Amino acid sequence: MQRKRLGNIIRGSLLEGLDMKLDEHEPLENIKAGKFLVVEGEKYDFFSIITDMRLAATNDHLLNNPPNFQSALIRQVVQGTLAYSIVSLRPMLMLEKNAEQQTLEPVKTIPTHFVPVAEANDDDIAIVFGSESLNKESGKKFFYVGTPLDMAQPVCIDMARLSERSSAVFGRTGTGKTFITRLLLAGFIKTDAAVNLVFDMHNEYGTKGTFEGVGQKAVKGLQPLFANTGKVKIYSLDPDGTRKRGGYCDREVLLGIDQIEPEDILLLQEELRLNPTAAEYTNILKGRFGKTWLSDFMNLMSGSAMQTPEEFAERERLLPSSLDALYRRMTRLRDSCKFLDFNPHKDKIKIIDDLLTDLQQGISVVIEFGKYDNMMSYLLVANIITRRVEEEYKNLTDNYLRTLLPQDKPKQLVITVEEAHKFLNPRAASQTSFGKIARELRKYYISLLLVDQRPSSIDDEILSQVGTKFVAALSDEKDINAVLSGVSNAGGMKSILASLDVRQQALVMGHAVPMPVVVRTRDYDAKFYTDMGFIDGEAKREKVQRDVKALFPDE
Repeated sequence: MQRKRLGNIIRGSLLEGLDMKLDEHEPLENIKAGKFLVVEGEKYDFFSIITDMRLAATNDHLLNNPPNFQSALIRQVVQGTLAYSIVSLRPMLMLEKNAEQQTLEPVKTIPTHFVPVAEANDDDIAIVFGSESLNKESGKKFFYVGTPLDMAQPVCIDMARLSERSSAVFGRTGTGKTFITRLLLAGFIKTDAAVNLVFDMHNEYGTKGTFEGVGQKAVKGLQPLFANTGKVKIYSLDPDGTRKRGGYCDREVLLGIDQIEPEDILLLQEELRLNPTAAEYTNILKGRFGKTWLSDFMNLMSGSAMQTPEEFAERERLLPSSLDALYRRMTRLRDSCKFLDFNPHKDKIKIIDDLLTDLQQGISVVIEFGKYDNMMSYLLVANIITRRVEEEYKNLTDNYLRTLLPQDKPKQLVITVEEAHKFLNPRAASQTSFGKIARELRKYYISLLLVDQRPSSIDDEILSQVGTKFVAALSDEKDINAVLSGVSNAGGMKSILASLDVRQQALVMGHAVPMPVVVRTRDYDAKFYTDMGFIDGEAKREKVQRDVKALFPDE
């Protein structure tokens, strides 16, 4: 496919990138930061993106004393000869021409002066980013997520590579983070690259999601979208709320008090307004009472134990005032979180065991919070469940390494968490399983999908472990710098981020893509539903009739 020529290379370096002189017949206003171009070298094609643009002239005297431009002809003559436009490019990959086996390589050289630069065509996009059509023959798991700027050819993500390492969706409020996340979750399910555990605080992924555009008021969640396959289940803290939204609650989430650990309370320290001394007492209580530490403590403080709180405080050398403060906060936790069972005499609640069974069977689980959409409930439930999942996956991996049987290999798991900075800020990261997963649990077949609008609040070490980033528009300078920390040519990437539209555009970079690219994200609409295999009621009836007729043609 013929490429459209835009200009020629006039200068550059391997470290700082290349400069292209734009042809005089090409309007500069048609050139956008983040656009995908190809530098046609003598031996290699260099796949590049635009990082900057500027105006130049052959003589500064012209700029200081511009001619009278009342005549359009004079302006056109000057623009084509004395004044011109420079477009800065950053080569990301190179491909040897006419090679027997074409392999994309990192950029290790640069082209010579005056080689042509052209817009990338559909074939170039397919070569760099792959194609869903290759999935069957190559065994790859490519999934179409969007299109490059001013192009219609799909940009695909290798969902298997995306699931290998933790990834993130960043962007300020209203930039479409939820839609990008829902798109990626659907991709994992459609390609069977990974199974998902989604902590759905705002009830956007399971049953239905809100749509902020004109006309349509809601979009399908993952459960109805994949209803024909049964690959998605909803676990709900608020089953009535799930049913009111039109969903089906597969399992009600009830957690026992014995599943709460001191680190869970430490994570809630800010939400409970718990002073540091009272928070640290949780570890002392765990050491004194063991697994039933919280229920024994509540009985002690309520007067149901053999000893008084004052006697216990004196014997353990604790401050009665801090114990009382901890008791008041635990009472508030009990009264606010009705999904917690504070009765120690009940049998162990098996909800997490059921969840683990579903995950190992390849069924993705969305945990809806319904009316418990507050940060305290979210932090507590997500931390308790993730800790158990972490323990189970370690056991499964150890067993697989011992047997090396394919059927014992754990199913790759992606845990999606919103408001990620609450779990992964410098103070909390060391107290949560999320911090451990982000740092070291890649070898145990677990990764995270972080969704956040404040990446600068996430611990730097955690952020450096994020393999692939989908970055929508950000406004805070600290957030932009945090996202681009450790990225080569951060200055060029910053200019691209600054030019993103508020909606449906994102810069994709990292482990799962061969090179950074700005995409217009795929529409989450009726066509997308069909592509995922969704069949509505009328179409389903017609399909059943066709299938019956095919099986019994004489009837």
